[in-house]
Order: sequence, then C-alpha cells, then structure tokens
Amino acid sequence: MTDSSDLRSFQISPLEAARVEFRLLRLMVAALASVVLLALLPIASYSQTLDVDKAVRELEPEIQRMMMEGRIPSATIALVEGDRVIWTGAYGYSNVWARTPAVPNTVYLIGSTFKAMSTVALLQQMEQGKFKLDDPVDKYLTEFKIQGEDPAHPITFRHLLTHTSGLPAGFGPYRVWGDKAPPPIEEYLKENLKVTRPPLEKEEYSNLAYTLVAYLVQKFSGEPFKKYIQEHIWDPLEMKSTTFEPGPPTIERLAIPYEVDKRTNGWIPATQLKAAVWPAGIVYGTVLDQANWLMMNLNGGVFKGKRIISQDALDQMFTR
Repeated sequence: MTDSSDLRSFQISPLEAARVEFRLLRLMVAALASVVLLALLPIASYSQTLDVDKAVRELEPEIQRMMMEGRIPSATIALVEGDRVIWTGAYGYSNVWARTPAVPNTVYLIGSTFKAMSTVALLQQMEQGKFKLDDPVDKYLTEFKIQGEDPAHPITFRHLLTHTSGLPAGFGPYRVWGDKAPPPIEEYLKENLKVTRPPLEKEEYSNLAYTLVAYLVQKFSGEPFKKYIQEHIWDPLEMKSTTFEPGPPTIERLAIPYEVDKRTNGWIPATQLKAAVWPAGIVYGTVLDQANWLMMNLNGGVFKGKRIISQDALDQMFTR
C-alpha cells in the first residue's frame, strides 16, 4: 500500500482514475461474469435438464483459468434458477497475507454494477410520473445547472443512463483513512457538472452522470439517496449485506483489494479509496446479494412475488 505521506495518487488524470477504479472493481466483476454465465440461459431450457454437478465440473476449470490469467486473488460465484440460488462457489483468498479463504458471504466492492440499481431507482420515479426519459434534465435542476450545455441540444435522462450525455468520467479520489472526505453531492455537482461535448457525439463512461442520477432520485423522491436505495431496492430484494458504508455486520467479511506488482507479478494491496462520485459505485456487497438482484432482472422486475419495477420500465433499461 502506498505510504500515507505520498500524495501522488491524488494528482492523476481521468484515465488513470478510471484505471484505479477498474483495479478496485475487478474482483467482483469477474465473479459476476460467472453468475451471468448460466443464469442467462432460458429457464425453460435448463430447469428441467440441468445436471448441476456436471455443470459445475465443467465450469470450475474455466473459473480457475480465468483467475490464473487475470491474476485474480479470489472470486465468489452463484448460479440462479427462477427465484432461487442453485449453487455457490468460492475460490482463492480474500486476504492473501492472512490466507483467509473466500466464502459466498465474502464482501467485495461491487463497484459500477451498482449503476444499474441507481437506474432502477430513477425509473421508479419515472413510473410515478415525475419525468419522461426524453425530457431535458436541466429543467428539473434548481440548485445548480449543467454548465456549458447547448440549449438547442439538451441532455436528457436517456442520455444520462446511456453514457451519451457529454459529461466526463469524473472520479475525485479520497483515501479511506485519509484526512479528507468527499463533499456532499450537491456541492460536488455545483462545481463539476460541466459538459465536454454535445450529447450523442460520443459514448463516454460517466461516473459524473450517475452522480447526477443519484441527486435526481433524491430530489424526486424527497428522501436522502442512501435511504431511498436501502428502502426501495436493497430491502425488497433482501440484499442484507449490501451497503454504502461497511460496519459491524460486514467489515469482518471484507475482501482486501489487490493489484498486480509489475516487477514480481505478485499481489500487493491496493490503496482503498472513497470518491466524490460515490453514488456511481462505492458500494459493497456479496455475490449472494447480487444473485438476488440478478433474479429480479431475469424475472421481469419481480423478486419472490414483489414487484420492484414494471416489465415495461425494465425493457426500456435493456434498450438503447
């Protein structure tokens, strides 16, 4: 880990910031790739014929290969069918130094997989008639405006959700155990909400856009963003280990984030960061919670008989 007196990590370009974020997210993203591998098969085709033991025997060598090639210290995996988890697996060490084996309840930084949850939260507000997807966003902003926007080519909600808004990546790293903390969302957006190009000119992955999404959820719902997500997304989906801020129930299970030392090809702990754009993905959880999220998506917006979002809104989520 970088010494606390070394502040060079704060003097980074947007590209390097994205690389830092990628390194921190890589563990869970790899695991989720394996979740999707079987879950996306049509239920009717595999629920009656799948030999789980045989499938796992075929899957595990690919998991091991993926971890070896990607230099991934640990991964947790779940296979789902309908509204239930049919198999879980855990591989490697969540703490390499202590040789702590990963388990299905290991807590990882789930990162930008959370953006899809923010999208559902915003579309819940759309379903209540608060806005339409092709409305200009700026007309709903009262505390600040989008700087540099061309009124003839306004940014719409659809642009925000498809990374075509013209807003830059954004990151704003802060050390988890540093002396400074990220500013409030409103303060950060007031200072940094600036377009770099007209909408639809280029697809650019934007954490800044999803920080604005969080602000809009908060504004439309009248509830703090974290509270809204907890009560309208995580609680209904029984995502009991998913959190913005690891505390007593989860901190013992946290996986250490690693990066690969280019000289030795070994693992070294990565600097753990907060971010000014925390609503875009500074979120922690388990693969079991992610499996519940996946089941809702696969079952048309319903989880264990509870409708989280309409089929129509979910279809729009999956359509450019």
